[in-house]
Amino acid sequence: MKKKKIYEGKILGLSVYDLVIEGRKVKREMIEHRGAAAMLALDENNKVILVKQHRFPHGYVIEIPAGTLEKREDSKKCAFRELEEETGYRAKKMTPLITYYPSIGYNTEAIHCFVASGLKKIADLKLDEDEILSVVKIDLKKLILMIKNGKIQDSKTICAVLTYAAKKKLY
Repeated sequence: MKKKKIYEGKILGLSVYDLVIEGRKVKREMIEHRGAAAMLALDENNKVILVKQHRFPHGYVIEIPAGTLEKREDSKKCAFRELEEETGYRAKKMTPLITYYPSIGYNTEAIHCFVASGLKKIADLKLDEDEILSVVKIDLKKLILMIKNGKIQDSKTICAVLTYAAKKKLY
């Protein structure tokens, strides 16, 4: 296998691989990404803590809080950190929910989804310079309907909410 790095940015890189699969020479272009942690955070009233965030080129979207892992950072540690930074809430516990690959054919990114529980509001948001977001709370059942109706289109939110709902037998 031969790897040629084409680009290295702040959160992702692009590489071209020349390899042999089942005796055939193939070329693969891969987006290299450290991965991310995403949190399904439910408060004591079964409201999901979400962020309304500007996501170029799609405009504002509603999604669960998430963030890119720092180099060699554990996904659970990232989950605790990102929840506080993006929402001002601290969780007592992060329970693994699902890990998935949003674009498995050309991207190395894995998203590690957690259920955040024992929430307490402790601070204001600590946003990165380029983050434009606000906190929104939506009832879990309403959020499931929003997914079914196509109003939520973010993959990490859909995967986390529907996996959680299936495990809880909510639909």
